[in-house]
Amino acid sequence: MSSAQLLLVDDEPGLREAVKDYLTESGFGVQVASSAREGWDLIQQNTPDLVISDIMMPQVDGYQFLKQLRDDPRFKALPVIFLTAKGMTGDRIQGYQARCDAYLSKPFDPDELVAIVENLLERRVASTTTTENSEIPDIADLANQIAQIKAILTQKNGIVQTPMPFKIDLTPREQSVLDLVTTGLMNKEIARQLQTSVRNVEKYVSRLFSKTGTNSRTELVRFALEHGLAK
Repeated sequence: MSSAQLLLVDDEPGLREAVKDYLTESGFGVQVASSAREGWDLIQQNTPDLVISDIMMPQVDGYQFLKQLRDDPRFKALPVIFLTAKGMTGDRIQGYQARCDAYLSKPFDPDELVAIVENLLERRVASTTTTENSEIPDIADLANQIAQIKAILTQKNGIVQTPMPFKIDLTPREQSVLDLVTTGLMNKEIARQLQTSVRNVEKYVSRLFSKTGTNSRTELVRFALEHGLAK
């Protein structure tokens, strides 16, 4: 999970920096905000993988901040941990009713916070993988479409026609992911081949969509083969 990006929202400078340092040392990328409004602005610019928020903050408190996130379709499923001095049972119940994913009372053990973060991120990956696996019946159709595209681009003697000249800047890892996508592998299988996480593969596929102007795996494969981008 070392590649995960976290957002920490807390109005206490000392605690904010201490928690940031510990999470950073644990391998996470961490952005900090001193208020819910600042945190909301940061989320618009770069959506994190998980949010850690205090509850007792001026102007906009943690409950209002969480409601704002849950009311937005873009962030409805974003994992949120409440980190707060309000540790009574009633406070925790209110937090869970507001749809936070975890609730950690101050003072807390930073190792416990890291464990909660890792658990929530793993659950998110598992949920994504389950969704992806539900689409397995479409793999055969995708493989068939890939075969048809290759057939169109291949001469009768089996030599691929010279692709149209095209310049696109792909990183070595993006190229590796693209090559595997064109073979019909799904994200989980690609992650296994490249020994990385499914989340990382999703990010690379998303970048490939952006760089090629495509919106689906089939379009991406067609584009790659037509322009000689796939090996």
